[in-house]
Amino acid sequence: MIAVPSPAELPLLRALERAAGEPFRHLDMAPVADDEPPSLDDLSRYQRAGRALAAYDVRRPGAPADGGGPVGYLLWEAVDGCTHIEQVSVHPDHARRGIGRALIDRAERDGGPVPLTLTTFAEVPWNAPYYARLGFRVLTDAELTPGLRAVRAQEAALGLDRWPRVCMRREPGVRAAEYGN
Repeated sequence: MIAVPSPAELPLLRALERAAGEPFRHLDMAPVADDEPPSLDDLSRYQRAGRALAAYDVRRPGAPADGGGPVGYLLWEAVDGCTHIEQVSVHPDHARRGIGRALIDRAERDGGPVPLTLTTFAEVPWNAPYYARLGFRVLTDAELTPGLRAVRAQEAALGLDRWPRVCMRREPGVRAAEYGN
């Protein structure tokens, strides 16, 4: 089940983000694993605007009727006429169950019939290669819009360019291959 998280669940998203960052440590990307999750103020801003989505695992045996707490989340915003995925994270205990794909597909529906964009690590298996399986393609430098250039500049200022990064785009209506991701 995917829904806009309640204000009370926003601290749970921060904990989820910390857990989702841990696998980066195994790729010698400890600064990414140690990065501070979005603040409660930032999460609240996305939540109030309806641009925060949370996934709840209701398939889990013994799960509460309400699905329990979030196991994944996504934040999006409009950037140059596209639905830009600012963050998507799934708790490692719930990876490879289609949660990320479902969050992205829901953001596409909520954002309207416009392309999806995101920025990500090029060489991390659960980043660019994963998004390519979901129908995203890497943009060339010439294809970057002013808004995406600003996003990339902010990422560079945060030091994320220590590892190769790319901007990606998925056209409306393109669906993921069925990989169980």
